[in-house]
Order: sequence, then C-alpha cells, then structure tokens
Amino acid sequence: MTSAFDVAELWSLTATEAVHLLKTKSVTPLQLVEAAATRIQVTDTELNATPIRCFEQATRIAASWQNSAKASSPGYLHGLPVLVKDLTAVKGLPFTEGSRIYKDRIAASNDALVDVLEDNGAIVIGKTNTPEFGAGANTFNDVYGKTRNPWNTKLTVAGSSGGSAAALAAGQVWLATGSDLGGSLRTPASFCGVVGLRPSVGRVPQSSSLHQPAAKGKLRLHAVSGPMARNVPDLALFMDAMAHHHPKDPLSQPAPEMSYTTAVQQGTLPLPAAVAWTADIGICPVDPEVASICEQAAQWFSSVGATVVDACPDVHDAQELFQMLRADLVIQDPECKINMQEPRRSLLKPEVVWQLEKGFQQSSDQVAEAKRGHQQYVNRVFDFMSRFGLLCCPCAMVAPFDVDIRWIQEVEGTKFDNYVDWMMMAYVFSLVDVPVLCLPCGMTADGRPVGLQIVGKPQGEHALLAAAAAFEHTHPYASMVPMQPVVKHLSKS
Repeated sequence: MTSAFDVAELWSLTATEAVHLLKTKSVTPLQLVEAAATRIQVTDTELNATPIRCFEQATRIAASWQNSAKASSPGYLHGLPVLVKDLTAVKGLPFTEGSRIYKDRIAASNDALVDVLEDNGAIVIGKTNTPEFGAGANTFNDVYGKTRNPWNTKLTVAGSSGGSAAALAAGQVWLATGSDLGGSLRTPASFCGVVGLRPSVGRVPQSSSLHQPAAKGKLRLHAVSGPMARNVPDLALFMDAMAHHHPKDPLSQPAPEMSYTTAVQQGTLPLPAAVAWTADIGICPVDPEVASICEQAAQWFSSVGATVVDACPDVHDAQELFQMLRADLVIQDPECKINMQEPRRSLLKPEVVWQLEKGFQQSSDQVAEAKRGHQQYVNRVFDFMSRFGLLCCPCAMVAPFDVDIRWIQEVEGTKFDNYVDWMMMAYVFSLVDVPVLCLPCGMTADGRPVGLQIVGKPQGEHALLAAAAAFEHTHPYASMVPMQPVVKHLSKS
C-alpha cells in the first residue's frame, strides 16, 4: 500500500484511478471489495439501490485474485468490483427482474454480458434495483421497494437503470451496468448526475429476449445493455471491458481496433464541425428550466469551433411507432402469455398488464404497417445525421420528481395517458441504431441534476465519447459525484 490515499476513501476514487492502483498493485481487489461493501451498507439503508448482494462470494474471488492472460488488453479491470442491473442474469444470484413472479428465482447461468465482464477482470458484488421487467422510468417494485435519489431522497432516480445510477452517484461502486429500450440508461443518468451510454446494437453482448436478430433485410427495435459511470473516461473504460463478441449473442461484434479509452484522450479525435440543437425535437413538451440548462450546454460546442444550429429530424410519428413496436417486441417472450394468466397476472403491476394487453391486441396488419413506417423513420433520421456530427437535446422532459409519483402525467399542459410517453425525449432515438449518451450538464435552481442527451452518428461511439469528454473536461459536474446522500424523506419539512 502507498500512503497517497486513505483506504477508507477508496470509494471516492474514479474507476480509472482504482484500476490503475489495482494494476500497479497499490491496492488489492480484496480492499476494493471491502470498500464497496462498506459503502453499500452505509448508504443503501436510505437509497435502496443495491438490494441483491454477494459480498461473501466477491470476497472469496478477490482474496484469491489472479489476473488472466488478458490483463494487458484495453478495459481489463484487474479485479474491480462492479454492480449488475437485476434485468441481467448472474449465475447463483437472485434474478427477479423486479417481479413477484420471479422473486425466488436464482439464475442458473450468466448473461453473455456478465461472462464478458468477468473475463475482463470484473468482480460482481451485487445487483441493482429495477422496475418490474424494466417497465417504467421510476425504479420501484413489489419485491424490493423504491429506490431513492442521492441528491434528495424524496425524489425518484428514474428508471429502469435507477438502482445503478443511484449506486454510482453515492459511491457504492465505480462502475455499474444498465440496459435501455426507451431511455433506461439515459434518464436515470440524467436524474442522478452520472453518465450513461446507449451503445449501437451489437456493440455490447447480451442474452436478452428483447435483443434478437431481425429477419434478413428488416429493422427491429432493440433493447441494449450498456455502461454507466461517474465520468466519461470511466465510461470509456467500461465500454472497453464490455465491447467484445460472445457466442450467446449473434449480433455481438469484436472489440474495435481503437479502444474507447484512447478515444477520450484529448486531441485523439477531432470535435464535430456541426452540431444540431433542439429543445423539444419538434414534438415534446419540456420544462423551460430544463430546456434552458441544456441549451446553454449545447452552445458550449460553439466555443470549440463548431457551428451550432437549431434543427432536428422529422420524428412526427415517433410516438405511434415506438408504442406499437415496443408492445410487439415485449410479447415475443413466450413467458408473457403465461404471465397474463392467473395466478401470475394478479402479481403484475398495472403498467405491465397494460403493456402486454396492448401487444396482444394489436393486429398483424397494424404491426406490419408500423414496421414499414419504421424504415421511413430511420431513413429520415439518418439523412438528418449525415449533416451533423452530433445532435444535442434534453435527456428528459423534466428534472427529478417525487419518488411516490409512478409516472409523469402532464408536462407544460400536455397530458399523457400511459407510463411510457413522458420518456419520449429518449425513445425517439431508440428507434434508430445510433449511440446516444447522457451527460450531466447543470442543476436546477433547487438543486436537481439535469442531463444533456447527445446523439452520435451510426456506429459513432468513439467520436461521441470524445466530444462528451471534451465537454466534461471544461465543466465541474463530474467532480460532484460520488456524494454523500442528502436524506430528506425522513424529515417533516
């Protein structure tokens, strides 16, 4: 051990710093497992971010840690503890997906993503909370309860990767996984002041039924797994650990020639010459304070030579397309028909029942028409993105709200009749296979985090991460986490 840092403060290191210390043997995996376990125990009584814990298993692995032959490869984590979202199977651990139906299920095998992470030097220390089946952008369920926001425990962390986002912000671990169909990596990042990346399809392997090849020549909506971290260099490091081919995922790709860690180093890649900014993508109501914070952040790119243009693609049909394609996608899992029958149906939350009913009630002609519209939608967005290096907009319509509000029903006079549509700022880009990142960009007057959504070109993760790193380098937001949770829900005020 060196004396350059306090062992009791290991939780406050960045992932990049922690991995460097592991690599140089200045700290051991066991010390970091102990630090993470202690931090989870100290903070999670109030947050409920990490209800599934495997401290003893992680301690055994860390105590006998030996680096593999891959130790010199980019993204090797050298025994760094990580958290995995409870929509992802980890062998031997509970795999509830936040549902009472599966509250006693134990995973028999790893998801492809967990295989890859463990092969690249990660030690799983626990699993993070999620809404039931990831349905909804507020992290609560009837198995583990609600997850609270470290910035103010009266507030939601959003979802569905809310447990991971809260754990990162509170310093429980250095890296955590998430997944994203309609914004589930991005919205929690925005609400918790951390960074989340929805990568291109196939960039990160996974075994989910919501991530399967489409018929030849056809498009398909995809849920993807991806990284969450406290800052962009850490996010790039985690992408390097994740981005590998796995035989369980036929869509997965080999690691790229250039590492993501290299891409975020200043001066490696040029910043974009043209950046599009839109406050509302032409169809979304947005809280004016959120829009103002994000616009100021987007205009920063003009200070580094970019032309920032107020423009957005034509996404007028995003709401109809996403709702129909999402509903069709979720019912492809054979378990869905069983879950809609008693006694299971009565165990589901109303939002899940609504989603499944929508999927089963849609006609094949309606779905076919939506798929044709999807192709036209993608063509329009790709044509737009051919003219810009990046597109910037708010990640969410609103800032964090009361944790006891299940979902936002109205924004700026626009009413929503379902739990999905308040996430429209994010899901308009889930319809298109482009990388999308959420980056902290400011705080509301009353201290709630706001995230800027940055959309890259197809397969453009390197350039997207480089631009995000450049922004982050000149702003203070990455230094604001990890933090001590601000516990307000126990007070009467």
